[in-house]
Amino acid sequence: MASLPVYRWRLAPEGLATRRQLRAMGLRPGGQDVAAELERPRRRRGPLVAYLYRIDLARPVRPMTPAKRAALAAANAARRVCPECGRDAGYRIPASLGMCTACAYPDTSAA
Repeated sequence: MASLPVYRWRLAPEGLATRRQLRAMGLRPGGQDVAAELERPRRRRGPLVAYLYRIDLARPVRPMTPAKRAALAAANAARRVCPECGRDAGYRIPASLGMCTACAYPDTSAA
């Protein structure tokens, strides 16, 4: 079993990119295996590791279909509805509260 080459931060060769860098170029890994690792040292903890993929084997990002766009719109709309009062809050309901701020803090909204 061959191990992956490991490069230090900012010293990776041309032709390799992380997932985020591929996405910024309009590409995706497309099922290819990880080509190398990138390590960013930290002071008191282990290094941050990012996987690198070959740019020449990357494929274009799939286009957004109308069905996927509609599903995302429905999911985002559902996140705006308060489960307590049933109203559209006008913003995404925070998971930490589980309800709109008017329901979570009823004393402050009456001012």
